[in-house]
Formats: sequence, C-alpha cells, structure tokens
Amino acid sequence: MTTVYERRAAAPPVPVVRRRSPAGAVQALLWAGAAAVVGLWWYDTSSVVGAAGWLTGAGRIAGLLCGYACAVLVGLMARVPVLERGIGSDRVARWHAMAGRYTVCLLVAHVVLILAGYAAQDRASVVHEAVTVVLDYPEMLKATAGTVILLAVGVTSARAVRRRTNYEFWYYVHLLTYAAVFLAFGHQLALGNEFNGHAAATAAWYVLYLGVAALVLWFRILAPVRLNLRHRMRVDSVHKEAPGVYSVVVRGHRLDELGAQPGQFFRWRFLAEGMGWTSTPYSLSAPPRPDLLRITVKALGDHSAAVPLLRPGTRVWAEGPYGSMTAGRSTSHKSLLIAAGVGITPLRALFETLPGEVTLLYRARTAEDLALGGELEAIARWRGARLLYALNGPHGERPRFTVESLRSAVYDLSGHDVYICGPHAFAQDLYEVLRAAGVPDRRVHHESFEL
Repeated sequence: MTTVYERRAAAPPVPVVRRRSPAGAVQALLWAGAAAVVGLWWYDTSSVVGAAGWLTGAGRIAGLLCGYACAVLVGLMARVPVLERGIGSDRVARWHAMAGRYTVCLLVAHVVLILAGYAAQDRASVVHEAVTVVLDYPEMLKATAGTVILLAVGVTSARAVRRRTNYEFWYYVHLLTYAAVFLAFGHQLALGNEFNGHAAATAAWYVLYLGVAALVLWFRILAPVRLNLRHRMRVDSVHKEAPGVYSVVVRGHRLDELGAQPGQFFRWRFLAEGMGWTSTPYSLSAPPRPDLLRITVKALGDHSAAVPLLRPGTRVWAEGPYGSMTAGRSTSHKSLLIAAGVGITPLRALFETLPGEVTLLYRARTAEDLALGGELEAIARWRGARLLYALNGPHGERPRFTVESLRSAVYDLSGHDVYICGPHAFAQDLYEVLRAAGVPDRRVHHESFEL
C-alpha cells in the first residue's frame, strides 16, 4: 500500500481563490435562446386556422425547440472549461441529462403533432402521412435515421437502463448523438417554413450549429491532442491500496502547466490492449506535482478492472483537468470531508491541501477496505486534522449518518463547508441529512460522474 506519494512531505494548504459561478448567466442565455426560437415561429406565422393548423403549428414549435435543444445538448458535451470548471462537471452533467430528456420529448411531440396535422389537412391516415413524409419529402430519410438514433440514445441514457449496462456500452452509444444531430440538420432548413426565404434566420441557425461544432472540435479533439503531445504522459507505476483498489502514478513533462487542482479529475484513456477505446473519468488522489499525477481506481467495470494490469511505460491519453470541487468553493475556514468507498480519492487530495480546520469522515465496509488509510493518518498527524472512520458493524450493518450523529462528531456543523464524494444514493441521502442539520446549500459541495 505504499506509493511514491508517501515518501514526500505533504504539500502546504493552498490559498482559497473564490470564483463566482457563471451558472446563472449561462442558464439565462440558454432560456433566452429558447425564447428567441419561439419568437421565430411567431414572427413567421400570421394566423392559425382549424385543428390541422393548430396541430401543425404546435409541431413546428416543438421541432424548432428540438433543433435548438440538439445544439444545446451537443454544446454541453463539448467539455468547455468555463462550464466544466466554473460550474462543475456534475452540474453540467445534470443539465445535459435534462436537455436530453427535453430533446427526446420535443422530438416525439414534433413527429406526432406534425403527422397528425398533415393527416387532418389531407384527410388521410397518420400511417399514410408518415410513409409519404419519410419517402417523398427532402432530407427526411436522413432525418428519420437521426430520429431513431436519438431515441436509442435517450432509452440507453435512462437511469433504469444505465444501471443494467456497463459504462463502456453507454459511452459508445452516447457518442452516436453526434451522428443523429448531423443527420437531422438538413431537414430543418429544407422543410422549416421559418427558414425558407429568411436569410437572417437561416444564417443564425448555421451560426448556432457551426459554433457548437467548433466547440466540440476544439475542446474534444484539438485541445486534447495539444495537451498529450506537449506533456507525453506514461504510466510510471501501479500500486494496490485495498482489495480491488489500485493507484496509478502517471509521469509526464511540465505537468504543472496543466493547472490541475486537488479535487479535480481527468478523463483517462490508457493505450493498452482493450483499454484505448474508452475515456473514463478518474479523480486525482494526491496533489499534482510538476512531473507526476496519481489516480486511485476501484474495479467496477471492464475499464477499471483492467487498471491493475497496466505496465510501466504504457502511454496515457488524458483530457482535463475538469471539476470544480476544489478549495475555490470554500466559504468558511472549517471544512468537513465525507467519503464513502473509493470516493475517498478526490477528498484525500483536499484533506492534504484545504486551508483551515479540516475533518475527514471516511465510511467503508471494513478496516481492510480503507484505501489510502496510511496516507490519511500521516496527513492528519502532520496538519493536526481530525480523521474519523465509519465502518460496518460485526454483522455487516452500515453506520447511519443522522443529524444527531454528525452534530456529535463535528462541532458547529452548520458552519462547515461539506465536501461529499461517494455513490449517488449515498450523496443524496447525506445531502438531505445536512440540509436538515442546517447546513446551507452553498456550503455543500459534491460532484458525481453519473448523469
């Protein structure tokens, strides 16, 4: 359980640099865009007559909003630093998931309403109209293929389905969103009444989609290429920390120029057999050094289970740093870190570097499962911090975190910044307990890789 990071004195706490989140401004911009899209329909529509007109009009609005939502959906996938670091990857992920649900619902509404409106207008069946639209209208074969793909992405992204599939499968299916948006784009301009003869509207739609495409090209392709060519990272060593938990030390050139902070994560792609096709998020489990980064991984899927087999010298492809669960979120000179299982990884780095009074509460099944325990105890002694463990009982019963137990463990709980990392259900339950204990929302900090 010894890694190279234990042979060096702990780093001094980092100064707090508070940054105002751009979340409110970004949300306002997104809703303003949606309002402008509805305004585009309003401007182009002089009157709505009869049931067919109302159905078709509603279908046009749903289609315009769906097209706009597709652009937003892809933009939120672009890993733009101002979003990933300023707002937080977990919050951006929630926005992305919400935009995905809106997109699928709008897509279904658009298809159903348009076909119903056309059928009412032509006095034909909906099935007849569907066949006519798909086979005879320009760009509709491609749009139909895009619709099928987008619906498939929506189904596999549902939480109930994701729990039954591995990360790798979800990752590859999710990438098909790009293909779906590309296939559906042409019919928006070819069939959209709002764009026919309206050069300004058409130009704005091109600017929207090309702008989003530029973000994806730069931040998901060109920036990672530049990063990896510049820093040339390779696996330095792999160490067992606990049953099924391994640390990977990565060596590279001028890694301090990455600007990574304790609490952040990278998306890692190890160029070893069977691992190079998947990019997986893992947090830094120690403060970054000019030549070394370290992550700690638990075997939960195909990618993470292969991590112990990595050999020194294996090339590493990384993207990041991402995440905003850093010292910059701190609002108090007192911090409580609560980790469950492998959620200790980002909190171990924060435990070493957060300024002020720091308490770490670490929940695990048994003492053997306390990954990085020796490092945590050394840090606690060095900086005079408190380290508390919550282990399962003799019959496997889990300790419950209640308002009373947290208050008895941590004096002035409501005056602490609380950093949480662990399984989604654990974090949700703990958040409710902290709210009941009077901890303000602004002092509860949590990031999750789950959508």
